[in-house]
Parts: sequence; structure tokens; C-alpha cells
Amino acid sequence: MKILVCLGNVPDTTTKVKFGDGKALDKTGVQWIINPWDELALTRAMELKEDAGNPVNSVTVITVGGKDAEPTMRKALAIGADDAIRVDAEPVDAFSVAAQIAEAVKDKNFDIILSGIESSDYNGSMMGGMLAEFLEIPSVSAVSGLELKGSEVELTRDIDGGKEQVTVSAPFVAVVQKGIAKEPRIAAMRGIMMARKKPLNVVPVTPVEPLADYVSFELPQPKPPCKMVDAENVVSLVELLQNEAKVL
Repeated sequence: MKILVCLGNVPDTTTKVKFGDGKALDKTGVQWIINPWDELALTRAMELKEDAGNPVNSVTVITVGGKDAEPTMRKALAIGADDAIRVDAEPVDAFSVAAQIAEAVKDKNFDIILSGIESSDYNGSMMGGMLAEFLEIPSVSAVSGLELKGSEVELTRDIDGGKEQVTVSAPFVAVVQKGIAKEPRIAAMRGIMMARKKPLNVVPVTPVEPLADYVSFELPQPKPPCKMVDAENVVSLVELLQNEAKVL
């Protein structure tokens, strides 16, 4: 059984975001990391492979990005992935990313494809479902648990008011969320050294016309200074909540 984990190369959440001309992110000084939901997916894939009772032979990671995404891929290899694929293209929107990944893996016969529910930069929540459509295989969303049961896979989904158990046969795409693994795995020194020798294959871009066009970006307005209200001055407090905070 072969598992593919789709990874997003995203800015660290502590990065101070800047836009050079208002139309694109200024990448100067940005610290790039594995998208947190994808990192949990990779952790679960490694747990499945390391369980001797499971028939998982390999874990591959894939991303769409330029050469600056390779350190992130090497981190995934250090965590334990067997090999990596980088589609040499800038990730413009979810549609083009899904199309690029589908073209890169369509003949590789992966049994399970894992994708985080969203990326921490655009929060689109679209790529996993689109990828399944391109590959013409089933997809299951909101997956918070994954267990191998013989020839089938048992998935746990979070739904309103509880959880749902779903059984699916490979191949399929699982769009995973928090709960798929307890904590993201941290690369050990041995893994970091081994990652240098693991294959990172670069595949050419496939001509795909993106469906989205980003016209401009702007930062939110800075928060106003905090106003202190005397505990006895209820009238002033209510007025501020109604007219300024607009929460009443």
C-alpha cells in the first residue's frame, strides 16, 4: 500500500506579512513551514507505516512550488517520508494546484492520498476535493481518524453533534483535519541526516489556466487603543458597546 501526502509550503504563523506592491506577498525574510494540517496528515501516515500490522510500504510527499519550497520538503523527508515530489510551478489557486498534483501522480497508483482540510495562508478548503475529481476517485472530507481494516479503510468524520464512521476502499482522497494525529512529529537528528540522501524529484509544470486572479491584497486596519471604563459607569459602557464595538 502506498500513501501520498499533499503538503503546502506556507509562511510561519508568526511571520509579519508584508505586500510589496499590494498584489503579491513580499517573501523577504519569510520563514516557510509545512502547512499544519498537512503536517498532521504526514504524522498519521508515518504512524500507519510504522505499525507492523499495516500493509503500508511507502509514504510520499508532494507539493507545488518553486525551489524555495525544497527546505520544507526536506523537513518532511526528515520526519520520515520515503521520497518527495515537487511540481516546478508557483501555486496560484486551488484548482491549478490540484490539477498539477493530479497530473504528476496519475500513473503512480497511490492507494491513500491525504490532504489537509485547508492551508494556513489562504484557508480555501478546496484542493483535496478538486484533486479527487481530477483523479476520478472518491473523497471523504472532515476526516479526524483513519484506521486500516484489512482491504478497507475505516475513517472517522466529525459531524454536527457527534462523529460518523465511514468505510472506504482504496484508492481515495482523505481530507483530514485536527484529530487525525495528536501532535505533529518532530524530525530527529538521524532523520535530518538521512533526508539528505532521500530522493526529491522535480517534475515539470503542466499547462493549467488558474480559475482565480488575485487583484490586490491589503492588511486589516490596526486595532484601536483599549478604553478603560469605570466599573460604576454602566451607561458609558453600554454606549461604547453599542456605538463603537457594535456588539449590542
